[in-house]
Amino acid sequence: MRPSSVSRSLLMAAAGSTILAGAAAAQSAPQAPAELGDIIVTGAPYGISQRASVIATDVVDEQTLATAPAASLGDMLSGRPGIRSTDFAPGASRPVIRGLSGPRVQVLTNGIGLIDASSVSPDHAVATDPAEANRIEIIRGPATLVYGGSAIGGVVNVLDDRIPTEIPEGGVSGVVSTQASSVDDGRSAFGRVTVGGGNFAFNVDGVKRKTDDYDIPAPAISARRAAAEGLAREDTGTQPNSYTDLEAWGVGGSYIGDKGFAGVSYKNTDSEYGTVAEESVFIKLNQKRWDARGEYRFDSGPFSALRGSYGHADYTHTEFEAVGEPGTIFNSDGWEGRADLVQRERNGWNGAVGVQALSRNFEAIGEEAFVPSVKIDELGLYTVQRLDLGNHGFEGGLRYDRRELSGTPIGGASEVTREFDNWSASAAAFIRPTAGLFLGLSLAHNERAPSEVELFADGVHIATAAYETGDLTLNSEKVTTLEGTAHYDRGRFTGDLHVYHSWYNGFIDERPTGDQFYFEEEDEFFPIYRFVQTDAKFYGFELEGAYALWQDGDRKLSLEGAADYVHAQTGFGPAARIPPYSVTGRLAWTSTRFDASAEVRHVGEQDRVANAFELPTEDYTLVNASVAVRPFAQQNVTLFAEARNLTDEEAREHVSFLKDIAPLPGRNLRVGVAYRF
Repeated sequence: MRPSSVSRSLLMAAAGSTILAGAAAAQSAPQAPAELGDIIVTGAPYGISQRASVIATDVVDEQTLATAPAASLGDMLSGRPGIRSTDFAPGASRPVIRGLSGPRVQVLTNGIGLIDASSVSPDHAVATDPAEANRIEIIRGPATLVYGGSAIGGVVNVLDDRIPTEIPEGGVSGVVSTQASSVDDGRSAFGRVTVGGGNFAFNVDGVKRKTDDYDIPAPAISARRAAAEGLAREDTGTQPNSYTDLEAWGVGGSYIGDKGFAGVSYKNTDSEYGTVAEESVFIKLNQKRWDARGEYRFDSGPFSALRGSYGHADYTHTEFEAVGEPGTIFNSDGWEGRADLVQRERNGWNGAVGVQALSRNFEAIGEEAFVPSVKIDELGLYTVQRLDLGNHGFEGGLRYDRRELSGTPIGGASEVTREFDNWSASAAAFIRPTAGLFLGLSLAHNERAPSEVELFADGVHIATAAYETGDLTLNSEKVTTLEGTAHYDRGRFTGDLHVYHSWYNGFIDERPTGDQFYFEEEDEFFPIYRFVQTDAKFYGFELEGAYALWQDGDRKLSLEGAADYVHAQTGFGPAARIPPYSVTGRLAWTSTRFDASAEVRHVGEQDRVANAFELPTEDYTLVNASVAVRPFAQQNVTLFAEARNLTDEEAREHVSFLKDIAPLPGRNLRVGVAYRF
């Protein structure tokens, strides 16, 4: 049955599920207590407080983003508990969550897929910049039924205000920020303005970022690789071909009424950056994207709101050789849409039913194109429900996905189509045994269809220095995850703990075959890798907490800490590129006019490696400090400065393909100013 014919059956099932859920919600239940903390909407359309979530969440708010480092998405989020960066190059870094990356981590904009090629290869940039966001929400782990099996590792949702949802107070609001950094001679500027009156609001925003090759505190080649391959280590002082040049702008507008809003937006992104992997190869990408989003709120009945969103994008990514002529070209165009019916909250019962669909055409052109053109269609239906009875409660969810991938294998004569029917489900229970303490236990089963690369790859992939071979017989990857959660917020202490264990059936792993392929274009032999399936288990934890050492009014001195750890084992041995443990300690002062912090972050050695194709990584310790001053009474201007890696430590990110030829940046001083109005 094709996705288009499945939709009618799914919509009928959705209606039935919603009626049953609405009837159940009407039953009497005690009112849930008010929770402190940010309300997150990425995990469920009805929103849940961070302090009442049974899954691991993180939020980066607008004030933090205004003074955050000018960096690509993965690098900006790296260092938060459970999150690292692919760190392929400053222009191309994607989030790594609990040791998982690529197609297992969904990066979204306002709940819709990016429709780019960033999950195809680690040297492909994400087609959104953190500066564009007024909020970023992160979910760590697979309990993300709202977004399907492709989010088996987690979700990063970049939320912007390009389509306004309310009229700004006083008719105008916005933010302007600019900053400069010493380690890469970086300079960046961002601005966003929203104006409105009556029932209409309009938004315009833009970001410009430019950096040179960044300084490094040690030779680019690691000591371990130099010893293993008999290479000389030359201390050049900078990382070759690590420059970036980004420009993006967008406009949007909406009609806002008493019962909701409806709006459209347009965004254009242009980016150029060095690949680092090769000293003379650089990448240019462009994406043109249209979005529409709206909400209608019902006066009565079982539902409180109907929300819909749609995005369409054309994306082109071109790799240039030293002579400046185009090499491989990647195109991705398509659309994605979703609709959510949010149930009316009744006596502690919340819920939603949603439909999601996408259609995308992926195309690779050129002698180094290792994946053929592939058409991807997907249709999904989900429901999530939560009953909060005050001192305890329950959650549950169910999702069905139909995914179809069609393409002609490289060197093949006929098109091949693979269809996957995936079911995902979750259940959880939670209690509040005492004031300020929340304990939760969740069990989730998720299924993910193989990606276009895992199925169709057949060629030399320069970015990973391998000949990659897909397998058209791969089945869906399945994982069952048990996770325990604890939130504590009472008196001087706040803390969060997440402990998880995931069992994979059919984990898709890329392993060397032992053979080599001679690539005439590069006059070089490349090891041949093949995507295979095996069992695997991942387990670990994330811990963070803060203790108020002293407080008087708005002035507070706090001791903060965080730690994370992940262990990953497959049927072939240790999984590749798994981050080592990390421990962070911070002394922070906050007040109305002045903030300051001093931080020490230690990342452990990683010697549990896939010995056939990766080297261990040494441990390192980074010392960082920051200050922020709001000199005016209205507190709308912030002057900020940050010093990172004060000791100029050699540090290498183990999850990066380039860790043995590209260390992290050396000592850096970043200064800037942000104006919010």
